Amino acid sequence: MSPQTKDRPVPNCSIARAVDIVGDRWAFLIVREAQFGSTRFAEFRQVLGIAPNILTSRLTALVEGGILEKRDYRDEGERVRSSYHLTEAGEDLKLVLAALQQWGDKHVPRADGPTVLRRDTANGGLVSVGFVDERGNEVPEDEVVFEPVPGGPSDRSTWR
Repeated sequence: MSPQTKDRPVPNCSIARAVDIVGDRWAFLIVREAQFGSTRFAEFRQVLGIAPNILTSRLTALVEGGILEKRDYRDEGERVRSSYHLTEAGEDLKLVLAALQQWGDKHVPRADGPTVLRRDTANGGLVSVGFVDERGNEVPEDEVVFEPVPGGPSDRSTWR
């Protein structure tokens, strides 16, 4: 789960680079729990029911990927342990998590409805994830395209 290995160069595609860091179920669920305020190994383990070796591996990858940062702490009478806190990059994944949640609520909903609602803290209203232009106006999804940068590595007109 790191952006580059000895066998493979860093991908040109930003989606591929991001998926290399957070592209598995456990990574996303750890980030979700961090968004809810979990910071300690035992908290993640208890809430997620994840095996300790897998949790250790994912926390390490998220730290190496710049999503979490480790901080030492010591409870009275205990040894020094690490806690895990979202970095700016980790905080920015809130939008990605909200988009995944919104998609899941629509396409693979629970019979009894969503488990979490997204609300505006200023007025308590429900919010949704969507596209907005540089002026802050909402843009319908069917009016948004992904356009490769001309001459860039994703410009398919140069693939011959």
